[in-house]
Amino acid sequence: MSQEIERIETIEFGYQLRDVGTPPGGFDIVYDPGNEMERRLFAVRIEVSDGLTGEYVGSNSPGAAQINMVADYLVGENPLEREKHWSELKRALRKYDRMGIGPLDIALWDYAGKRYNAPIHELLGTYRQRLPAYASTYQGDRSGGLDSPAAYADFAERCRELGYPGYKVHGWDGDWRDVDLLDATVRAVGDRVGEEMDLMVDPACNLETFADALQIGRACDEYGYLWYEDPYRDGGISQHAHRKLRQQLDTPLLQTEHVRGLEPHADFVANESTDFVRADPEYDGGITGAMKIARVAEGFGLDTEFHAPGPAQRHCMAATRNANYYEMALVHPDAANTTPPVYAGEYEDDLEAIDDDGTVPVPNDPGLGVEYDWDYIQANETGRRVYS
Repeated sequence: MSQEIERIETIEFGYQLRDVGTPPGGFDIVYDPGNEMERRLFAVRIEVSDGLTGEYVGSNSPGAAQINMVADYLVGENPLEREKHWSELKRALRKYDRMGIGPLDIALWDYAGKRYNAPIHELLGTYRQRLPAYASTYQGDRSGGLDSPAAYADFAERCRELGYPGYKVHGWDGDWRDVDLLDATVRAVGDRVGEEMDLMVDPACNLETFADALQIGRACDEYGYLWYEDPYRDGGISQHAHRKLRQQLDTPLLQTEHVRGLEPHADFVANESTDFVRADPEYDGGITGAMKIARVAEGFGLDTEFHAPGPAQRHCMAATRNANYYEMALVHPDAANTTPPVYAGEYEDDLEAIDDDGTVPVPNDPGLGVEYDWDYIQANETGRRVYS
């Protein structure tokens, strides 16, 4: 008798971030000593008739709203038919950004690993088990920490000393946004560590004009930056704009973090609008969707760089030849990483989680290979839904 999904549960919970806030007139997280802010995430549990449970923690509110639209479909279904479910959920959420697929798909992969007593990367096909990591910074601030080009360069030196082979600058947000300040930061970091580290810059779509994007790109050209990511106010979605930008610069572009799903990623690549390809298992339809994107990029001879840290990202990268770096984000000289404290075992994503070679391990226990702290999640619960 085949196994079937009996129950799906989503739990919303909150956790506190200390010494961080948002800048005046902005939206990103910055260092703010003495301040405390709450973030909210969702956990997903898929219970199966064989007694096993697929789990994932990390979904955001839009994703949870879409899970509420489609979770009933999965009840009674075979949890191993991931490709079928991926296709059906993709159609069901065709009017939306489909971010509800990711958490469900990752939880189904976690279940499959537990059923077959294997880590997910082994089910996908392992290519490596240590992942080179780059330090991906907070946005710039005005309260100490990353408050100047020199401060970014100082932190780059510290990251190099820890063993990181790569370092990514995020610029300033809100009332502090200044293209000349970011230009100076690109140059200061390049002067300090450009001969010793791979460097990247991500303005997070803050630059206001094509001219601003050109200015920062030309600074990157001078210092041989590895990539230039999401420059300006198209929001990271215009193929035409980034194709034009590519024509003017030597620094490779990294795009597609802000387009959702397989086909828009493939179109960005086919229309020569990016050099590196972003994929995210939570944003892009789960591990199933992220690996489809990686295979499309491979077919075009390009590399896929998985967005953000997390166990699902580690498994995807472990099974992808054409990937260079694991993103250790967000890191700061004086503030903790923004990832939630939901792991009960040894798994961690923080500044000092790398080894001396600048790599992180891939979990090798069944499924995602991590143990979630359900006592913490439930103690900080703000709401839940059950589908059965």
